[in-house]
Amino acid sequence: MYSGELEVQAKRKAIAVLQDEINRILNAARELALLPDLLMKKDKAGVKAANEQISSIEEEVENLRRKITREVADVGGLIMNRENLLNTAYTMDEIAGYITGIAFKLSNIKPTTLKNAKLDGDVSVLIELVVDEVYKLNEIVRGLNTNAANAIELAQETQKIEREIDKKYRMAIVKALDEITNIKELMLVKDVIQGIEEMSDKCQQVSDSFILLALSL
Repeated sequence: MYSGELEVQAKRKAIAVLQDEINRILNAARELALLPDLLMKKDKAGVKAANEQISSIEEEVENLRRKITREVADVGGLIMNRENLLNTAYTMDEIAGYITGIAFKLSNIKPTTLKNAKLDGDVSVLIELVVDEVYKLNEIVRGLNTNAANAIELAQETQKIEREIDKKYRMAIVKALDEITNIKELMLVKDVIQGIEEMSDKCQQVSDSFILLALSL
């Protein structure tokens, strides 16, 4: 078998692990999307269950990141852009970490703080947008081995979502600063909103990495 064929096989095996990783991140993001409503309903059991599920998924993502590290190391020089594969896996691991951090901080905000500042809807919309962005990543990686051109088009869609999140992030920050007087609550809300924006940036980094992978297949 030619070395080129071996490289393609190695890449596809690594991409299969990336797909498992992004599937789990998408599940965690969907759990995060449930939190605002659970919080506003003061469903403590639901909030706890969602946080536990998110933490469990983060561990699974970390294990998959270790798996792809081992597999890329095993094939050694077969994959010319192995650094990109590894950077992608590690950045995806960071996305899972952001979800856990956002969920924890959001769970500790008083529902009345969000309601009085009329930020409950803003936070929900921001989370829904970043879930959409993760969903696009899931679609991109699914298409890497079958339709690279479509994967590149989907990557461009993540840029639109990221720009929308940036716009809503700035508006939400201004509202929080204007409406929340309790410093502790303000810091928590600000951290949640900023965490979503930073998570979105990480998603965009992964999207860019997927384009490079698509072009190399």
